[in-house]
Amino acid sequence: MAPGATMMQPMPLQPVRDDIDNTWEYLQTGITKIMMNLQDGVDMRTYMGIYTAVHNFCTSQKAIGFSASSNISSGGHRGAHLLGEDLYKKLTEYLTEHLRGLVAESKAHTDEALLAFYIREWHRYTDAAKYIHHLFRYLNRHWVKREMDEGKKSIYDVYTLHLVRWRDVLFAQVSIKVMEAVLKLVEKQRNGETIEYNQIKQVVESFVSLGLDEGDSSKTTLDVYRFHFEKPFLEATKGFYKNESKQFVAENSVVEYMKKAEARLDEEAERVKIYLHPDIAVSLKKACDQVLIADHSNILRDEFQVLLDNDREEDMARMYSLLLRIPDGLDPLRSKFEAHVRNAGLAAVAKVASDADKLEPKVYVDALLEIHTQYQGLVKRAFKEEPEFTRSLDNACREFVNRNEVCKSGSNKSPELLAKYTDILLRKSSTGVEDRELENTLTQIMTVFKYIEDKDVFQKFYSRMLARRLVHSNSSSDDAETSMISKLKEACGFEYTNKLQRMFQDMQISKDLNTGFKEHVQSLGVKGLDSSYSILGTGFWPLTPPGTTFNPPEDIMADYERFSRYYRNKHEGRKLTWLWQLCKGEVKANYIKNAKMPYTFQVSIYQMAILLLFNDKDKITYDEIASTTQLNTDSLDPSLSILVKAKVLTVSPDGEKVGPGATFTLNYDFKNKKFRVNLNVGMKSETKQEEAETNKTIEEDRKLLLQSAIVRIMKARKRMKHQQLVSETINQIRGRFVPKVGDIKKCIEILLDKEYLERLDDDDLGYLA
Repeated sequence: MAPGATMMQPMPLQPVRDDIDNTWEYLQTGITKIMMNLQDGVDMRTYMGIYTAVHNFCTSQKAIGFSASSNISSGGHRGAHLLGEDLYKKLTEYLTEHLRGLVAESKAHTDEALLAFYIREWHRYTDAAKYIHHLFRYLNRHWVKREMDEGKKSIYDVYTLHLVRWRDVLFAQVSIKVMEAVLKLVEKQRNGETIEYNQIKQVVESFVSLGLDEGDSSKTTLDVYRFHFEKPFLEATKGFYKNESKQFVAENSVVEYMKKAEARLDEEAERVKIYLHPDIAVSLKKACDQVLIADHSNILRDEFQVLLDNDREEDMARMYSLLLRIPDGLDPLRSKFEAHVRNAGLAAVAKVASDADKLEPKVYVDALLEIHTQYQGLVKRAFKEEPEFTRSLDNACREFVNRNEVCKSGSNKSPELLAKYTDILLRKSSTGVEDRELENTLTQIMTVFKYIEDKDVFQKFYSRMLARRLVHSNSSSDDAETSMISKLKEACGFEYTNKLQRMFQDMQISKDLNTGFKEHVQSLGVKGLDSSYSILGTGFWPLTPPGTTFNPPEDIMADYERFSRYYRNKHEGRKLTWLWQLCKGEVKANYIKNAKMPYTFQVSIYQMAILLLFNDKDKITYDEIASTTQLNTDSLDPSLSILVKAKVLTVSPDGEKVGPGATFTLNYDFKNKKFRVNLNVGMKSETKQEEAETNKTIEEDRKLLLQSAIVRIMKARKRMKHQQLVSETINQIRGRFVPKVGDIKKCIEILLDKEYLERLDDDDLGYLA
C-alpha cells in the first residue's frame, strides 16, 4: 500500500466489537497511517476511531460474560483474555512484517547512507510507537497489566513491544553493518576529516533505548548498547591507536610521541562529551591508556633521565600526566628522581667543600638550599606536588644533607654549619639586612633544619651561639630571635626550645636587676663604673666556669663586690659564679700622640686588666703581668697576642714571641682608621676548643637521653624483649638524632649495672622500681 494513498482514504465505520478480524482490519488502516505518514499529522476522527475500536474489542467479551450469568464466570475472564491476546498478537505480527520490509530496504544502503536510513526509520518508528501506545491504552491498562502481574515474561506494554520487535527483527539484522558504518565515520574523524557526528550520537541513543530489562519491562539496561556499541568501538579504538602509536614511535622522538599521545587522549575525552554515551568514558580511557601509554611506558621511563639532565620541565610535566593514568606508572620515575636529586646535592656540596675546616657556613647552606629550591619547584610545577614525589625529594635531601663530602665519617658538620649560619644572620652586622629578608632566610634555614638528622647537635651549637649573642648584646633584633625560636618550637616541640626561652627570660630579669642596682649605687652616693651585669641560670645556659684564676683590677673589683652584696641581699642563699671569660668593656686611650680624639678600645676583661697596668708605667714584663692578673698562659697569651698584633703594645726584644722573657711597651704612636677599635676578637684556637667541648657535651647528653628513654619505656611496659626495647628506643629518639644500636646496648648495660633493669628469661628485660 502506498504511503500517500492511505491518508486519502477515509476511516471505515466502527467494526463489530467482538470480531477480531473485522476489528484488526479497521485498526490496521489507522496504524499504517501513523507508521508511514505521522509527519502529516493524525486527525481527531482517526485518533478517536482507533482508540474506540480497541476499547470496544477489549470490553466486548466481558459484556457477553455478564449476560450469560449473574456471576462473573471464569469463562468470561478467559474470553477477555483470549480476545486481548488476539489483538496483541495481531499488532506483533504487523510490526514484524513492517520491520522485515525495512530490513529489505536497508540492504540497498551502506556506510553513511545506511546510517541516515537507520536513523530516519528509527525516529519514524519510535514516534509512531508513542502514538500507538496511547491508542492501545486500554489494552495496556487491563489485559497487558494482568498478564504481566501473572508473571508472563514475553508480554510488554505496547511501546515496549515496538522496541522489542525492532531489536529482534531489524536490529538483529543490521546492527553489525550500522556499527561498521559508525566505526568508519569515527576513523575518518581520527584521521582529520570533518564528519557529521550527530549521526553517531543518534545511533548511540537508539542502541541505549533497546536495553530492556527482561525481568522488569519498566526498567532499562545498557546491555544492548555495551555489547553492540561499546565492545566493537573499544576494539576498533585499540586497534587504531596500536597501529598508529607503533608507527609514530618508530619515526619520531619520545617527546613528540608524548605530545601526540596527549592530543589523542584529549580528543577521545572530547568525543565522549560530544557524541558518545557517558558510560563508555571509563572503559575508553582505560583502553586508550593501555595502547597509548602502558604499551610504551618503558621508552617513556627511559627518556625521563634525559629530561632530568636537561631540565626539560614542560616535557617532564607531560610525562608525569601520561604515566599518572596507568597503575604504578610513576614508581620508576620517583626512584630516578630521588637518585638524581641526591647526586645533584652531593655534587653541589663537593663543589664548595674543598676544605671543610675553612668552609663558610653561608656557602654550604646556600649550596644545599639551591638544590632543594630547584627540585622543589620542579615537584610543584611538573609533578603537581604529588605526595610520593615530595617524599622522594625529602628522602634525597635527607641523604645529601646528612651524608655528603663535608659530613663524611659521620661527623656533625651539617647541623654545626647550619647553626653557625643562623648565628651570622642573627648577629648585628653592618650589612643591614631588612626584617622581611631576614625572616625569609630564617624560613629557608628551617627547610634545611627539617632534613637534619642530628637535631641535638644543632641545638647545642645554636644555644651556645645564642648565649653569646645575648650576653654580648649582639643580636640583630629580639623579634628575629623570637621568630627563630618559634620556628624551632613548631618543628621540635616545647622541650627542644625550653632552655632557649629561659635564656631570654634571664636577660629580661637582668635588665630589671641592673636598673635597681644603679638606683642603689646612686643612693649610696658612690661614683661607680658604668657597668651592667647578667644573671644567668646555671641549668639553662650552656656556659662553663672560667678555665683560669683571675685577679680583677681594683676599680672593677670594687664594683664587683658592691654588686655581689646587693644581689645577696635580694636573693639570700644564691651563689654567684663569675664568668670572667665573657666579660668585656671599653677603655679610653688618652696617651696617644697626635690623635685628633682619644681612641676607645673595646676589650675583654682580661685585656682590660692588662692595659690598666700601663697606667703606672710604660714597660712591663710578661712575668709581672702574669703575677698581677693571675691569668694562666692559656688565657694570658691570646689576650697579649691580640694587643701586640693590633700594635697597641710592642714586644721586645724585637721579634720575641709572647711568653716568659718578653717585655711589653705601650705604643704612643698607635694609629687606626677607626676611633672605636675592637680588640675583643676570638682566636681560632679558642673556637676549635669550644667546638671540641660542644661535641663532647653532645656525646654525654646523648647517653643520658638514651638512658632516660629506656627507663621511660620500661617503666611503662614493665617487661620487654631486648630487641623490642632497642627498636622502641630508636623510634622515640630519632626526632633528636639517629642513635646507634651499639650505643643503646651500652646504655642498657649501664642501667642493668645501676639496677634500673634486670635480666629475665628468654632474653627479656624487666623494670626495677
